[in-house]
Amino acid sequence: MTFDGPLAASAYELLGVATTVSDDELRRAYRLRLRQTHPDTGGDAALFIRVQRAWEQIGSSEARAAYDRGRDTGGQWASAPTTRAWTGTRPRTTSYGQAGAWRRRRYREMLRAHLGRELTDAEAHDPAIVRAAPWEVRRLLADALAEEATASAIDGLGIGFTAWHDVDCGVAWGDPDAADASVTGGGAILKLDHVVLAPSGLYGLMSEDFGGDVRFRQGEVIGATVGASTPIADLLTRMRVISRAARVRFGGAILILPDEDLHDAVASLGRVRSIPVTVVRRSALRTVLRNGAPGARMLGGNEVFDVRTRLTQAVRVLTE
Repeated sequence: MTFDGPLAASAYELLGVATTVSDDELRRAYRLRLRQTHPDTGGDAALFIRVQRAWEQIGSSEARAAYDRGRDTGGQWASAPTTRAWTGTRPRTTSYGQAGAWRRRRYREMLRAHLGRELTDAEAHDPAIVRAAPWEVRRLLADALAEEATASAIDGLGIGFTAWHDVDCGVAWGDPDAADASVTGGGAILKLDHVVLAPSGLYGLMSEDFGGDVRFRQGEVIGATVGASTPIADLLTRMRVISRAARVRFGGAILILPDEDLHDAVASLGRVRSIPVTVVRRSALRTVLRNGAPGARMLGGNEVFDVRTRLTQAVRVLTE
């Protein structure tokens, strides 16, 4: 079951109906939205796909009931467990750090400051409270969820893969981005969401959720919801910090987005600052890491062990 993210329009909003409509009204609204958004009639292809997915979420009585339960309780946004349960039969990926934990802390801090009071865990994930919060606060929760989803995908890669989550890249001073700002001191804690050492190479990863479709121009992500942020430049800057500290060479950079925000499963942006950059749908990440990203530098057998040792000695994660 796929639920809406903190930044995304709900399935009901995409179909242009209230949550109380009858099943017949819902079906009529879906057919109307299909006609309005169909590319053959001048509609938006990305929106057309979102309308179809909205119908998958609430088109049947069973799916709608399950969707409403999740939407009303905010259960799909609840904190991930410190140690994720593993039910697979083969060894899981060796991982360090807890993906999403740092941004979840920042989310709770900023939400508390916005409301001027302490919140219970249930209140912090109440859809009514989340939806009413400022964009930058909701963005923190959305990114935390994106990081956790990426970590879950990486966990399933199995033996031969090593991952570091919430990697500390130091502090930047000046006018920090609100989503990365530390609570005190006027600085911004810089972190690299994930570092993955795979047989196919060494990668720096960033997990994002902009809550809308994105495009690319001159090696950077653009779009109405991206604003003035520069995720590719930020990713490469943070990779450089780790590269220097551990004396390793990254083979590629990967930006992971929700499936519905990216037209193609895998989009190569070519070399940016001499590093091959790939943008992937979350569902395609495992395949890319197993087979290698386009243009990424492969590692030799002995080099993998040396790189793992260097990273283990040099990398500091923000959360354990």
